[in-house]
Amino acid sequence: MKVLEAVSTIAGKYFAVWVIIMSIIAFMFPEPFLGLGGYITILLGVVMFGMGLTLKAVDFKIVLTKPLPVIIGVCAQYIIMPLVAFAIAKLMNLPAELAAGLVLLGCVPGGTASNVMVYLAKGNVPLSIAMTSISTLLAPIMTPLILLLLAGQWMPVDAVSMFMSIVQVIIVPIVLGLIIKRFFPVAVEKSLRVLPLISVAAIITIVAAVVSGNSATIATSGLLIFTAVMLHNGFGLLLGYFAGKMLKQDEVNRRAIAIEVGMQNSGLGVALATAHFGPLAALPSVLAAAWHNISGPILATYWSKKPVVNKEEEPADRPIGVNV
Repeated sequence: MKVLEAVSTIAGKYFAVWVIIMSIIAFMFPEPFLGLGGYITILLGVVMFGMGLTLKAVDFKIVLTKPLPVIIGVCAQYIIMPLVAFAIAKLMNLPAELAAGLVLLGCVPGGTASNVMVYLAKGNVPLSIAMTSISTLLAPIMTPLILLLLAGQWMPVDAVSMFMSIVQVIIVPIVLGLIIKRFFPVAVEKSLRVLPLISVAAIITIVAAVVSGNSATIATSGLLIFTAVMLHNGFGLLLGYFAGKMLKQDEVNRRAIAIEVGMQNSGLGVALATAHFGPLAALPSVLAAAWHNISGPILATYWSKKPVVNKEEEPADRPIGVNV
């Protein structure tokens, strides 16, 4: 068990490295990975089941005691990221499927690695966890609705079908995780330390499936897509921070909101794009899986060296997973 825990720690710590390595391998040698596309939804469900195992009632305490920062953060996430994605797709004149995929990336909730980044950045970790949880629970309604409004001009959007997909791959696994944790708390507690390994394995498998199926497109349009993803992430981090500043949040809240807004659940983006738009639309989310776990640590390291004034919240003591 100790060996698994050590491997799990390494897997979570160097997640971005594994994503990049797997992307390169799947791009250069796509054939062995072409059959993995049918397992994307199942793999994401495994990751979200792990999220359900880690959720605690205390994660939602801040929603009741100090709801304003949570409301600001979640609203910023579901307003800033979709609109920025829409603007970038228009200005860069992206092909229809890629444009829809980028907007979809902007419409999914935050990823769990943002909690780690906020901790490292000396931000408000309880706020970060609450934002991730609330935005994820709102995803079945918000993601299809916003996508219908913004991406319908590029691709047909079946909001009802997408709602059902999100319920199946997010809500059901999370609820199952909560139920298992309720009835088998000791076993769950022992397994939490290996969850990062399971999450990393699932995500890099998803990445391999999408990259291998789109290797030709990546060869011709990879730089264009990567530029769009970098711009999307950069503006999300910047505008998220200034949204908190304009609404008079303190520094720890600004940092949490910025990182939560800028880092998306790219695994959900891949699953939804593959199921509803096509494999090409999944490329922005695949590249985001790698880039968000590079830009996030860079920003967190920068902020970790800057003192925080009037820090209100202490970091939460709980296992935190990798970005999906």
